[in-house]
Amino acid sequence: QVRLVESGGGLVQPGGSLRLSCTASGSISSINTMGWYRQAPGKQRELVAHITNSDTTNYADSVKGRFTISREKAKNTVYLQMNSLKPGDTAVYYCNADLEVFIGSTLERSVSWGQGTQVTVSS
Repeated sequence: QVRLVESGGGLVQPGGSLRLSCTASGSISSINTMGWYRQAPGKQRELVAHITNSDTTNYADSVKGRFTISREKAKNTVYLQMNSLKPGDTAVYYCNADLEVFIGSTLERSVSWGQGTQVTVSS
């Protein structure tokens, strides 16, 4: 019932910038938190940043000061502005959302993931 679609990944040189977007669609009543995770080859998926419904943000130490998460509630969209990118930021980036969704006439909590978008930082 819920779909998260990411965009904005790609290849960028060290020191460059990228902006990721993720839009949620479906039988959504409300969205509690939205966030970005990443998974590099051979490593576990890790939290990059998340933002609550009250716009409280949290970042991994490795991206503080370089990445900014923001949210456009009217469009059910979350963004990740990534600046000063490093080769260590190379990974598949996944959007995540904690939502209240309609299952028939019933409201239920759901945690959904996007399909992932590749970010490669290389010269």
